[in-house]
Amino acid sequence: MKNLYYLLFILLMTVACSKTPKPDTISQYPASAKVDTVDTYFGTEVPDPYRWMENDTTKQVADWVTAQNEVTFGFLDKIPYRAAIKARLEALNNYEKLGSPFKRGEYIYFYKNDGLQNHYVIYRKKGEQGEVEVFLDPNTFSADGTTRLGGVSFSKDGSRVAYQLSVGGQDWTDAIIIDAVTKQPLEDTIRDIKFSGISWRGNDGFYFSTYEKPKGSQLSAKTQNHKLYYHKVGTPRAQDQLVFGDDKNPRRYVGGGLTEDERFLIVTAATSTTGNELYIQDLNDPKGKLKTIVNNFENEHNVIDNEGTRFLVQTNLNAPNNRVVEFDFANPAIENWKDVIAETENVLSSSTGGGNLFADYTVDVKTQVKQYDMKGKLIREVELPGIGSAGGFGAKLEDKELYYSFTSFTYPSSIFKHDIATGKSTLYNQPKVDFNPEDYETKQVFYTSKDGTKVPMFIVHKKGIELNGKNPTWLYAYGGFSISLTPGFSPSRIMWLENGGIYAQPNLRGGGEYGEKWHLAGTKMQKQNVFDDFIAAGEYLIKEKYTSSDYLAIHGGSNGGLLVGATMTQRPDLAKVAFPAVGVMDMLRYHKFTAGAGWAYDYGTADDSKEMFEYLRNYSPVHAIKPNTAYPATMVTTADHDDRVVPAHSFKFAATLQQNHNGTNPVLIRIDVKSGHGSSNLSKAIESSADQYAFAWYNMGVVPPLAKKDL
Repeated sequence: MKNLYYLLFILLMTVACSKTPKPDTISQYPASAKVDTVDTYFGTEVPDPYRWMENDTTKQVADWVTAQNEVTFGFLDKIPYRAAIKARLEALNNYEKLGSPFKRGEYIYFYKNDGLQNHYVIYRKKGEQGEVEVFLDPNTFSADGTTRLGGVSFSKDGSRVAYQLSVGGQDWTDAIIIDAVTKQPLEDTIRDIKFSGISWRGNDGFYFSTYEKPKGSQLSAKTQNHKLYYHKVGTPRAQDQLVFGDDKNPRRYVGGGLTEDERFLIVTAATSTTGNELYIQDLNDPKGKLKTIVNNFENEHNVIDNEGTRFLVQTNLNAPNNRVVEFDFANPAIENWKDVIAETENVLSSSTGGGNLFADYTVDVKTQVKQYDMKGKLIREVELPGIGSAGGFGAKLEDKELYYSFTSFTYPSSIFKHDIATGKSTLYNQPKVDFNPEDYETKQVFYTSKDGTKVPMFIVHKKGIELNGKNPTWLYAYGGFSISLTPGFSPSRIMWLENGGIYAQPNLRGGGEYGEKWHLAGTKMQKQNVFDDFIAAGEYLIKEKYTSSDYLAIHGGSNGGLLVGATMTQRPDLAKVAFPAVGVMDMLRYHKFTAGAGWAYDYGTADDSKEMFEYLRNYSPVHAIKPNTAYPATMVTTADHDDRVVPAHSFKFAATLQQNHNGTNPVLIRIDVKSGHGSSNLSKAIESSADQYAFAWYNMGVVPPLAKKDL
């Protein structure tokens, strides 16, 4: 009898603990003061009551952030299985991660993370049989692990290296110059570099780009004029030579680098995220100056390689899906360009290695790689391990082999060694992740958007899942700036899948999956196509019984945060949960901060015309929120060091949402500290993911199986 009572007690406790939890109702949100700021656009007055939130250095903003975080983390602390989610995420991320090896000087270098290290460590060994030693350990750069490595550049002979540091995840970096052999500093730190690589010229100096340090807040003030400099090691920064940059004709993005033979300097200049000018200088010519190759911003042009004065350039000029052309430096006019690899129906990305051309094609959002000689003659198609995403087909001229990565939704990113001469690929490293890929399936569907356009979408879930409309589903997309979302592995996503969740990833217009035409179909006055594509993806998942509105979460970051903000304000009934992350939420003022004006190619600005202003205001998430409307359970996410999409966007959106929301769903904002446009280290990334998954399940009224295992 005693055993019977015990069994009944356990059964009752299990049933009680497995009950669908009822999400808390937030009785009161922190006060968000209003000001009487009004802007006038083409005769129309637009109030901006939270303009004060744009000043990120004030105590008022700091106090508001503290108050909002107290409410948000107070809510999250009440979710009973939040700790179990974090523990499982840590377990899934706790595996050795290895980067492709590369040779510089006498050493072979490689990146490695033992498992839960906040940052990858750079190791090296002298030759294949050499003893492995730590070269750089970013985990030691700061006590809390929020200073990360922003980029590493070796001189050609491997004797010197410059590495950049980002504090708290911001885009501004400092460069440390050291002797690569002894690891001793060669000079003082070079401070305040932004949006730049470092390109060595011999061992004496290097090229880098940056802006003048802005007045006011470095994290939010507008940056307009990007300039390219040459720095000679050991000389004061004030003596750096200005190579390219004009105060009268500013360029927002300027890049400079050398060809592999270090004979030519390549300079690209742009005013937006699409289209660039192209300049080349022969450094062997004492009287040589930058020669203009392309003098407009209408197309993309990227120098791939050179053979003496013969240049190979990837361009989308007269080729929306890209092509590779050649020209001689003596006669570089566009009318002299000749196709080496002609445009096809699939989008091309090209590189060189070992005296060969590698063409990486995107075929219905999956990778296909072809190997050509330098004249464009097809040698072979590279046999990949499966259907997914491959990258890294680049190497030095003298290399006999290269290393590339391959990944898919349930295929952890693995490294393959490719023999350039024979075309044979062999597995070099495959991580051991605590999951069974055979338990899952991935399918690609093509659904119909509002205007009849067919849009591809990947859907991933456990095999044998029941299509009953009750599966928690995570819908993630981007849709902008010609960026392609291809299949890729995320250990954190496995946690969602193994607990019965579905992951869906549509490839919206505005992205680059089908070339420049696909991109342009989601820009400026066609931006609504992107939102329609996303809404149609959600509707497809509901129609086909994968899920229902009560079990659907929508998520996107940056431009994807705008996507989620626009979707939830246009269709607040579509999803139960919304995660607009580091989003562009104020479409009337986005171009007033940092390098935001460079996004105008995709968005247009409210200053362009009355028509453009009205179009932007209509979908701008901050301005599209309607009074007395029930919105999804929402957790806006941003960070205090985000100097790409300033946190004021998210602050204004959250304050406006809290004021106008009429319903029981919580609408919160989670503001990370010492992080930027992305998490500044692994531990912060895991914490953020745990909070999002916990918030989603809790508001869907779902107890994930991992929580029941701990009973």
